[in-house]
Amino acid sequence: MRQSLLRWISIVTAVMALTLPTAGYSQTIEEKPSALAMTGDAIFARPVLFGMTVVGAAVYVVSLPFSALGGNMQEAGEILVMGPAKATFVRCLGCTRVGKKEEVVVLEEEY
Repeated sequence: MRQSLLRWISIVTAVMALTLPTAGYSQTIEEKPSALAMTGDAIFARPVLFGMTVVGAAVYVVSLPFSALGGNMQEAGEILVMGPAKATFVRCLGCTRVGKKEEVVVLEEEY
């Protein structure tokens, strides 16, 4: 009886541990940054991210022979150069997620 109960508790715990984290991914996130967030992003974050892009590009060029020997040139370029570049140039002003801001299409109902 006790082993059966422990088995069911472990099964329920495993199912919850595997399904609950995915619930957060199912919601749509709409970002509407404030004026303060946009100002801080324009004055502080973008110059720092641009500097990180330049430094990352320099590190990538220096480490290119080693990453070529290791076979991970594309991964190194993505992490060192493209990641900061996307955060600098593609992210909307004041947003926290990288990428272009999605336009919401609203269909009007006809009466």
